[in-house]
Amino acid sequence: MMTSRELVLATLEFRNKTGRAPRQIWTLPWANQHYPKEVDQLFHDFPPDVTGIGAPLAEPTIAKGDPCAIGQYTDEFGCVFENIHGGIIGEVKNPQIGEDDPDWDGTAHVHIPEEMLTFDRDFVNRACAGTDMFTQCGCTPRPFEQLQFIRGTVNLYMDLMDPPPKMIEFMKRLHDFYCRQLTAWAKTDVDALSFMDDWGSQRGLLISPKLWVEYFKPMYRDYIDIAHSHGKKIFMHSDGHILDIYPHLIELGLDAINSQLFCMGIDSLAQFRGKITFWGEIDRQHLLPNGTVQDIDAAVKKVHNTLWQDGGCIAQLEFGPGCRPENAYQAFKTWDEITSNRS
Repeated sequence: MMTSRELVLATLEFRNKTGRAPRQIWTLPWANQHYPKEVDQLFHDFPPDVTGIGAPLAEPTIAKGDPCAIGQYTDEFGCVFENIHGGIIGEVKNPQIGEDDPDWDGTAHVHIPEEMLTFDRDFVNRACAGTDMFTQCGCTPRPFEQLQFIRGTVNLYMDLMDPPPKMIEFMKRLHDFYCRQLTAWAKTDVDALSFMDDWGSQRGLLISPKLWVEYFKPMYRDYIDIAHSHGKKIFMHSDGHILDIYPHLIELGLDAINSQLFCMGIDSLAQFRGKITFWGEIDRQHLLPNGTVQDIDAAVKKVHNTLWQDGGCIAQLEFGPGCRPENAYQAFKTWDEITSNRS
């Protein structure tokens, strides 16, 4: 019987011939507010194999407020989010580099949260030593999204077509911070690093693949190289239809990707079977909120039959707004049933 850590590693390395699919459950505060008993039951019956490791900071950041509460929340960079719905994250309405600053002259006033580098390394290592779960670092670089928070989405898209020099300088500054942050975490005992950016609409990338390759692929190469040079795995999350960048992520050596499989189509992803681990997910746009348990059962079987290859799949989903608790439960139940003959 493998430990959770051993099970995840075997799955990531396509040598999980006898174990079940590893589990990870993501819950937004909405789920705990609306279905606390069902969430507790889900975790009780299907204990996760993957956990994030946080750590106290010696120096507090400038962040304030609750990102999932109604009202305002300020993040570590000084971006102010407005939230009108409890249980989920709001939006930045007034970016720091606004329309009146097309040359990005205000970048000197954007706060780079160096305080996040003061996390307690010993605390992290003790937490890792105290569990047999697969551990992920407590930071998640997100350069594309953070640039949107700072500049505004529409303005950033326009700027990427003809970047002002000070924008490029700031991107380098932001990337340097993220590299130092990941390097610090890579020197701890966590099993994996992670990063994220939501790249897709319902039908394709939010920017052209050419721009993605020019500006963001080099950043991701650095993140992945940092992880692998320290003997760590590395995971990425992105919402939307991101089929165009899958080959690039595989080329860079990304270990696992959390993406909206059903948005892109399961069959379209079959070409990547055995080349990257599909870190979930079951469709949260349509199936989890509107499907029957029979629909969920069929969806999980489709993912397994199409993408599993002695591993390469983590049984993951997000229990968020609209999700029916019986559907979340059925997803993990089916994953266990499919792989029970290997346990």
